Amino acid sequence: MEPILLYGFPLGSSMGLVAALERLAHPYRLSRVDMLADMATDGYGRINDRRETPVLITDDGRVLTETMAIALWLERRDTARRISFAPGSPQADRMHQLMAFLNTGFTGAFSPLWAALEMKAPDPAVQETLRAFGRRSVANRHDRLEALIGDTPFLAGDRLTLADTVLVGVARWAEFHNAVDAASYPRLAALRRRIEAEPDVRFAQAIEAGETPAGSGAFKGHVTLAEVIERFGTPLPSR
Repeated sequence: MEPILLYGFPLGSSMGLVAALERLAHPYRLSRVDMLADMATDGYGRINDRRETPVLITDDGRVLTETMAIALWLERRDTARRISFAPGSPQADRMHQLMAFLNTGFTGAFSPLWAALEMKAPDPAVQETLRAFGRRSVANRHDRLEALIGDTPFLAGDRLTLADTVLVGVARWAEFHNAVDAASYPRLAALRRRIEAEPDVRFAQAIEAGETPAGSGAFKGHVTLAEVIERFGTPLPSR
């Protein structure tokens, strides 16, 4: 079977993994997850009890969670080196360094902002405290990323790699939360423009928007979330 990536919308970090799958050019399928509705259900908990995306159903039917684990699964299959580098090379080491930074400190800095937005019993004072702390954290991580960006067109070299696709799904959260002034980070802004101009990234953005773009031909269609849960979710408890 083709692997199936469960990707979240709107503004899911998993959008970048859709771009990576498209760039990899191996057959794959997708399953669309409404993060405002689907993830809170008991059914989705049978796929990922942490109620998060992304999730990959591998080609042998295993359920794999967490962005870094999925990215490494893709890297191992990237024998043509479309989105990665030779194992053990300095370029691969830098790519992994950047991916780890983006998936931990950079992504995590937005957590207070999401907590403020998603608070079930809104408390304005607590929400403002969370937003102020979140904006400081996001600005700090943007400062660090701006310093990490080198002179190459993309994060880890002269072409799009997994480091760029991990970034592209998360970086747009800064605008959504009005967390930083993009003009203060010119290197990052220029990098994002280059990444977002890539055909595979445009394809992933269109998929997230619910469109039916023409791609490389590797994408073999959507699988409904209900079917994924039925086929690959943990069994329901017996009565």
